[in-house]
Amino acid sequence: MPRDAEATKARIFAAASAEFAAHGIAGARVERIARAANANKQLIYAYFGDKEGLFNAVLEHALRELAHSVPPDGDDVEDYVDRLFDYHSQHPEVSRLLLWEALEYGDRPVPSEPERTAHYQDKVDAMARAGRSGDALGPDVLTLFLLGLVGWPNAVPQVRRMLLGPDGPEQRERLRAAVRVAARRLTRPA
Repeated sequence: MPRDAEATKARIFAAASAEFAAHGIAGARVERIARAANANKQLIYAYFGDKEGLFNAVLEHALRELAHSVPPDGDDVEDYVDRLFDYHSQHPEVSRLLLWEALEYGDRPVPSEPERTAHYQDKVDAMARAGRSGDALGPDVLTLFLLGLVGWPNAVPQVRRMLLGPDGPEQRERLRAAVRVAARRLTRPA
């Protein structure tokens, strides 16, 4: 693909990420994405097939970026959740995209589910090194809990605000410290 096509795709991903995070699949408009990306609407359809295909490509791209930027570390879970917390704080759209996916797909399989399951299994394998493979918690539940502890405050900013007050550095630091404490306690041998 020529360099211009790559630059166009990057603009489309950025515009679509913002549009889908704000409106979900059903509420997003390809016309707005095309306008924000300075791209041709027909080109978007040619690249991605349809709006759902574009959403899935955007979400997969966001999850690949997250995985690349914050690889799991079962040897230092506190550092891992700290880095994960920072990433989600800087990229709140990732949690929102996952929430929209959950609302749209419910319990039905999502596109690329086997590949994404393998990705999550890598996280579980890393958490197994934290020593939670033999008790009731287990590395799979540990992984789910840690992802929830990090992602939920960003996914529901209104609840965060109602419980903790206006967003600011103090609030963020309290949340970061709480996630680190929870990670420490959850990874302590039973």
